[in-house]
Amino acid sequence: MSATLQAPDPGEIQLSAAEFADLAARVRRVSGIALGEGKRDLVHGRLRRRLRALRLPSFAAYIAVLDGPEGAEEEVRMINAITTNLTGFFREPHHFAHLAQQLLPALPRQGRRLRIWSAGCSSGEEPYSIAMTLCQAMPDLAQWDARILATDIDTDMVALGTAGRYAAERAASIPPALRQAHVRALDAETVEMAPSLKALVRFLPLNLLGAWPMRGRFDAVFCRNVVIYFDKPTQARLFDRFADILVPGGHLYVGHSETLHRVSDRFQHLGRTVHRLVR
Repeated sequence: MSATLQAPDPGEIQLSAAEFADLAARVRRVSGIALGEGKRDLVHGRLRRRLRALRLPSFAAYIAVLDGPEGAEEEVRMINAITTNLTGFFREPHHFAHLAQQLLPALPRQGRRLRIWSAGCSSGEEPYSIAMTLCQAMPDLAQWDARILATDIDTDMVALGTAGRYAAERAASIPPALRQAHVRALDAETVEMAPSLKALVRFLPLNLLGAWPMRGRFDAVFCRNVVIYFDKPTQARLFDRFADILVPGGHLYVGHSETLHRVSDRFQHLGRTVHRLVR
C-alpha cells in the first residue's frame, strides 16, 4: 500500500534569516518596500499561503519558483501577499474637507478640467470617497471634464476597486446623505457603488517606482500611508515625481504618520498632512 506524499504544513516551515533576506531584497527591488528584520514574522505569515497554494515544502523551494520560468507571475502574487491594504471610506476625513472647502472652489473655471490621482488606492474606498466629495461639492460636476485615477501595485486590490462592491459594514463610515445618493444595497451584507460614481474613477495596476504612463498633470494627488514603507531616498524621489506631475499650486495629501520634512522642499506644508506645490 503506497502513501500519498503531502507538502508539510506551511505554518510549520521555518523562514531562515538568509531566505528572509532574499525575499526582502526581491520585495524592495520590485516595490520599493523596505522590510526590516522586524517584519520577518509578517513575511512568513503572508507567504505561507503561497506555499500552501503551490504545495511547496520550504521557502527555499518558493525562491526557486521565483527564479524559474513562472517567476514574474509569482512575483506579482508575492507583492500582492506582502502589501498591507488597510483602508476605509473617508479615512482621515480632514483631507476630504480640505478638498471640498479649499481646493475645489479655487479651481480655474476656464477649461473645467479636473484630475485627481489616488496613488496606492488599495481596494478603492479612497477614490470612491474622493468621487463622492466631488459630487457633493460641485453641483455643476456634469459640466466638467473630471476624472479620478486610482492605482495600486496589488492587482487583487485593483480588481476589487473596479468591481466597487464592499461589505455593508464598511459603508457605515460614509456620511448618510452620500451613502443614500451613491451606494446601492445588493443584499443584506453587500453594497455596490452607483454606476455614476464608478464612471468617475479609472482603476489601473501601477508600481509607483516604475514608469508612469499618464499624460497631463493632476490637480491633486492622494498618496496616504504608502511612503512609510519606503526609505528616505526612495521617498525623496517619489515626492519629486509627484511634484513634476502636479499642476502649479497642486496639492499632495499624505498619511497621518508621513512627513515631507527634510525629504522634499518642493511643497509648502498647509497643516494636517496637506501640502501645496511651490516649485
